[in-house]
Amino acid sequence: MSTPTTHDFQAEVKQVLDIVIHSLYTDREIFIRELVSNAADSLEKMRLTQLTENSVFGAELPLEISITTDEETGTLTIADHGIGLTRAELVENLGTIAHSGSKAFAAALKNAGKGGDASLIGQFGVGFYSAFMVAEEVQVYTHSWREDGEHLVWSSTGAGTYVIDESPDQKRGARIVIKLKEDAKEFAQPHRVKSILGKYSNFVSFPIQLNGERVNTVEAIWLKNKDEVTEEQYKDFYQFTAHAFDEPSYRLHFQADAPLVINALLFLPEQNMEMFGMGQMEPNVGLYCKKVLIDPHPKKLLPEWMRFVRGVIDSEDLPLNISRESMQDSALVRKLGEVVTKRLLKFLDKEAQDDAKKFQEFYAKFSRFFKEGVATDHANREAVAKLLRFESSLTDKGEVIGLGDYVKRMKEDQKAIYYQVAPSRSTIETGPYLEAFKSKGYEVLYLYETIDEYVATSLREFDGKQLQAVNSNEVDLGDISNEGESLGEAETTSLCGWLKESLAEGVEDVRSGKRLVNSPALAITPDGEMTPQMRQMMKAMKPDEVAAPKVILEINPRHEIVRQLSGLSQSDGDRAKLIAEQILDNALLSAGLLDDPQRIVSRTEKIMGMLLAK
Repeated sequence: MSTPTTHDFQAEVKQVLDIVIHSLYTDREIFIRELVSNAADSLEKMRLTQLTENSVFGAELPLEISITTDEETGTLTIADHGIGLTRAELVENLGTIAHSGSKAFAAALKNAGKGGDASLIGQFGVGFYSAFMVAEEVQVYTHSWREDGEHLVWSSTGAGTYVIDESPDQKRGARIVIKLKEDAKEFAQPHRVKSILGKYSNFVSFPIQLNGERVNTVEAIWLKNKDEVTEEQYKDFYQFTAHAFDEPSYRLHFQADAPLVINALLFLPEQNMEMFGMGQMEPNVGLYCKKVLIDPHPKKLLPEWMRFVRGVIDSEDLPLNISRESMQDSALVRKLGEVVTKRLLKFLDKEAQDDAKKFQEFYAKFSRFFKEGVATDHANREAVAKLLRFESSLTDKGEVIGLGDYVKRMKEDQKAIYYQVAPSRSTIETGPYLEAFKSKGYEVLYLYETIDEYVATSLREFDGKQLQAVNSNEVDLGDISNEGESLGEAETTSLCGWLKESLAEGVEDVRSGKRLVNSPALAITPDGEMTPQMRQMMKAMKPDEVAAPKVILEINPRHEIVRQLSGLSQSDGDRAKLIAEQILDNALLSAGLLDDPQRIVSRTEKIMGMLLAK
């Protein structure tokens, strides 16, 4: 029997161990993920070896990971019947960091400092050393897969040296015994270990036994072909990973080989929890590498507005155990997110075309997310905009249309996609702004939410067509054929001048309008001024800081009231001004710009008194 041999750690390993042992990490549980991942790799190598080798030591042993806790002795044992290690491999794999990135790794870990990110320990494939975050001593009992291999034990306190000795009667594989530090005894508690395994290692390919009970019972179905998975399995997997009780509205399961190897299973839920006042959702698409969890809630993987999406993205192209810190700046992770985002948007667009009613029901609950996407996701703005849905002047109440279909049915001479933002359908249809568009046969989209205005101004155009509000100062519909007698050009010019002078406190300009058919006047917000919706928001936040609006007043020279007003302005200025003020306030009311509706009531009473006095 040979005597124990003592070895010095490689210099970089000493640096790593010194930092690990003497730093206080807040995420020490990561060591279990690392050791289980190593065990799974060893078992996978063993599985492949069994296919090619006739003689294997311990051929009858099961390919599984066995974890044992002992609170009395304060130890945690992680064992596998994998490929095992020879004496030379113990020196090479546990005594050195066997690749060129070791110095960079040591520097990164040192820079993390006290309270640093413990997941850095796995970034460079040296996860074994994470055990020393919690261990007074680590022992590795092993026998390689070869029949003539040695029975060995590797042991170290992490103090700069390690010892390799013989240890008779070892089974194939590796058994790591961790004698826990006093402040790490929690990791000898079965429930604590079980929760960590459920968080990080639930989908490891091989059975994980914790004190004799299997803990990873849910399959990694995202790696299977779609035709191999039942609807019930999809539902169970969704409810397990999303911690949900509903059923998903949509499911996207796909594999891709280029530009990255991706296996993804994504779900869109039935219920929007943000609608119920539950606060903002957290991203909940877990990022995996070869079934090992990298991050359960990666914030930089998918766009922020997609936080309602649930599921799993697995890419074997990721460096195993890439740290969360470096993941946020990783070009590879960004590319992964871009590919998945585009696939999901393309999938949703097809679903919306194939079953418009189903998508409309889904969209009614999740519309805020898509609108947020248009406003914030510049890279995917056009694709997200395809999914927007609105009522319009050509749809019935409750029926919606997408921008793509709107463009398809635009009139040949129509210059823009027209919309109006207002609180309700009735507000739009009883107001003055729609008249000219209806007479021209132009469809107008109805936008009911305050955020819609921001969405429309963020989007600006769709499919090469500019989006334009019907109450924009820039709208030009050309000549509109109107019936009825009109004021002459000179009379109209004179009336506009008189109105501008009489209503000087409330108007910036008065002009003859081409967009009016049945109403006497309408109010337009001048360029550079806050829109009515933006003004309402600002007024709600700072009521004393928002000044009364000055608008451009467009009058309809064919309307009976306007024609009568023209004559009255010459014969009875006081009464004419009263009518003019009422016309302006009516226009402001329709535009959502009237701050004091009470003044309409008092003026209406004056007008009624005037009529009754005749």
